[in-house]
Amino acid sequence: MERRSAYLKIWETLAAEKSMVFLAGPRQAGKTTLAKIIAEGFVNKLYCNWDIPDHRTRLLADPSFFTKLTRHDPSPPLIIFDEIHKYADWKNYLKGVYDRFDGEYQFLVTGSGRLDLYQKGGDSLAGRYLLFHLWPFTMGEVGNTTRTIDAYLSDPLFLTMENAEENSATWEKLETLSGFPEPFLSGRLPSYRRWSAGYSQSLIREDIREMTDIRSVTEMETLYHILPSKVGSPLSTSSLAKDLKVTYPTVQNWLAIFERFFLTFSLPTWTERIARAIQKERKVYLFDTPRIKDPAARFENMVAIELWRAVNCWNAMGAGDFTLHFIRNKEQQEVDFLIANEREPFLLVECKLADGQPAKALLAMQRKLRVPAVQLVRSAPGYRTYRNDDLSLLIAPASQWCAALPT
Repeated sequence: MERRSAYLKIWETLAAEKSMVFLAGPRQAGKTTLAKIIAEGFVNKLYCNWDIPDHRTRLLADPSFFTKLTRHDPSPPLIIFDEIHKYADWKNYLKGVYDRFDGEYQFLVTGSGRLDLYQKGGDSLAGRYLLFHLWPFTMGEVGNTTRTIDAYLSDPLFLTMENAEENSATWEKLETLSGFPEPFLSGRLPSYRRWSAGYSQSLIREDIREMTDIRSVTEMETLYHILPSKVGSPLSTSSLAKDLKVTYPTVQNWLAIFERFFLTFSLPTWTERIARAIQKERKVYLFDTPRIKDPAARFENMVAIELWRAVNCWNAMGAGDFTLHFIRNKEQQEVDFLIANEREPFLLVECKLADGQPAKALLAMQRKLRVPAVQLVRSAPGYRTYRNDDLSLLIAPASQWCAALPT
């Protein structure tokens, strides 16, 4: 699994279409490692990391420095630009590189800050690259039950209990150590604790402070430490602002920065065909799941990461236009997740630590949206199927069902 074969497949698909591919994702998710694995497939290659002073100086002194690399055969070289989004003029630089050298080189651009923010600027890179994301390990990547995307889309409720014991153990490891490669591969709780203690602090105090105008670092850190207790419920920005004694726009800005630097991700509500739906709320989830102490919230967060990884990978492979939401109406009926494809409901997913009966809200929303539904539980010896009128509903252990999410 260290080879990240699912992401290699995405890279190969995108690189066949464009000479410039962007790879974004959380810090320490393995982007540099993946880039070096990709480079193994090239005879001619060059690695440039903006964080390395010698590399940075070389690029600034000679923007086309990579044309001087020593080649070993006539094949197109791979040029890797790592963390180049920290360069103030990176978008214009990459535009020039692409416009001049498209077809002669293959470019891989990696970064932990979001590389798709160009859309908010005037110097668009539109049409010059394709983007995909690398996420921490999930059951869908490291589990031992896999399906093709086409097979999954044709029947998202299909399940076997093959390798169930091993998948359950992997789920517990992800729950305890997170899916970030360093603590996950260490297999040790003390290693995770040391890693987690420094991860968000260094990201906020170094990367975020360096690349934004944020000065209230201590208050921002306090907000991040509050968020684990908010997972599982719609987030009240006004309440957070009051607790932190800062303005509403300030909290909004900090939350957006957390997403930009992949500390968190958030889901909007789904409103179409839902009477009296709550429209403007969002739920926030963390990539560092073990920070969440409440068992039910931690379980929901883990499922959220699995689904988030899945829809992002499916979109990158061109399988559809998938989005992830939650449902909540003014009668307080709520379903944890809805996967939609091209703005049409595809699958409902509910999370329960241990509940052998389908949730009433899940049954009600399924009848309204007319789609398959699954209720995931923390552990179970097997799965059960139900009929909700003429619709299918599955109750299954999360470790087994998430392991079958295609990559």
